[in-house]
Parts: sequence; structure tokens; C-alpha cells
Amino acid sequence: MNKPRHNEGGTFNQKADFHSGKEVNFVYVRKRKNTEAVKDEMASVNLSSPWSLSDVPRRKRTQKRANGKEKSFSIPKKKLDTGIFGHCLEKLWRRISEDKRKSCAYFDCLWFSLYRSRSSKAKVLTWIKKVDIFSKQYVFVPILCWDHWTLLILCNFGESSQSTSRTRCMLLLDSLEMADPKRFEPEIRKFVLEIYKSQGRAETKDAIYRIPFLVPKVPQQRDGEACGSFVLYFISLFLQKAPENFNMDGYPYFMNKNWFTLESLDNFCEKFDSCEVLYT
Repeated sequence: MNKPRHNEGGTFNQKADFHSGKEVNFVYVRKRKNTEAVKDEMASVNLSSPWSLSDVPRRKRTQKRANGKEKSFSIPKKKLDTGIFGHCLEKLWRRISEDKRKSCAYFDCLWFSLYRSRSSKAKVLTWIKKVDIFSKQYVFVPILCWDHWTLLILCNFGESSQSTSRTRCMLLLDSLEMADPKRFEPEIRKFVLEIYKSQGRAETKDAIYRIPFLVPKVPQQRDGEACGSFVLYFISLFLQKAPENFNMDGYPYFMNKNWFTLESLDNFCEKFDSCEVLYT
């Protein structure tokens, strides 16, 4: 199975499927001519779960102008599915400086959800190995769980636990504090432990479980739809403001309730395509 792609649109209904206790096999269908043979072939596809082909995560095609260029794009004012979120994150990432791309990385927005499925766990850990997180200063991990977006940031994972200038830690940024973000900690710690083990790292389980797990106070959403937009804005602003040497002496740095206004978030979403998101 290749790395997951969500390139034709659609949503990823993990709430209904990951808690069903049934194995899920993901089928990704390449768009082809709508012949009778193709129709028959698609009709014969069987999944060992209650999914249909319409449930498979696929990213919507980007609309283009007549001259082949992409149309101006704004982040929708609604709950973002994995296709739209992934499209926005890729666009954002293309605008950062080469130095930032070398020192930072991000996981596909489906990886954590797929990791939670027993049948996909090993594949996800293989994909993560290619990211080489232990050579990165910051790694952004978007999480979609229980129909809610949060952002995990892995900081300085290549540093020694004895380092005082660059602290190894995990940050969880959640725009819906009332949902109790700390509830994710056991599963995230297990996820991190398996990353270390799969890559043959020498750290013990006790050492990994002592990595600080921090939940800074951040601006909060006022509805049930904006969590995906908040996560994209968290990433955008963190890339601009993150210190060269992140350590516990300076924590929480800029991350607080007044980090940004809702008006600035709206402006980010509305002018996403035209914003100068070139982080040096």
C-alpha cells in the first residue's frame, strides 16, 4: 500500500470507523475514463468495513482558470475535511524559506488517524521514518480525532534529554480547551514511543515518557466549525515566531490567550492565497 492520498475530495469519517472495532482496508481509486468496464470494476470492490467508495479520503481537484493557473483560494468558513486541510497546508509549506523546510517538517493530516487503526500502524511508522524527525527542530502533527482538529508539535527530538539550551518536549495546541486536550496524552505518548522503537533509537521507555507534554493556553474558537482554521493559523504563526532555541526557561513564549485575535484569524483565512507567507 502506498502513502495515503486524498486528491479527489471527500471526508475521512474516523469517528464512525476507528471505533467500530473492525479492520479497515483503504482503497484509493485513480480517476479514469467512465467506461462500462471501469464501472463494473468499481462495483466489484469490497471493503471489510461499513465504508463505501464515497467514504475513502480523496482531495478535491483544485479549480483552475482557463489559462491553467489556480483560482484565488480562501480557507472556507466551515469545518475543514482532510482534503481541504491538506491542500491548505501544502500551499502554506511551499511558501516558507528553504532554511525553514530543512529545520522543520510536518506529517500528513491522515497519519495519526491511520496509526490508530491496527491494520495501518506499521505502514504509518514506515512513512514517518522517511521524515527523519530526529534531524528536525520542529515537527508539526495535525490531529483529527473525534471530528476535532488539534496540533501536536514535536520539539527538538534530536536533542539529548540533558540539553538545557534546547528542550525536548511536546506541545499540544487546542482551540477547544473545554474538550480537555490532556485526554490525548496517553495515546500521543504511545505514538511517540513507537516512533522511537521503530527507528531503533536507544532511549528507554522511561526516558521517553519523561519528555514534557505541554498544553499552552491559546486563543479559543467560538463555534464548532473553526478548529481546522485555527490549526493552520497555529502552524503559520509558530513558523514566524518560534525561537531558535526552544527551552523550558522561556516557555510558553508567545503562546497565550492573547497570541492573536479572531479578526487576524479571519484575515488569514480570507486572504490565504494572497498573503505573503514567506517565513525566513
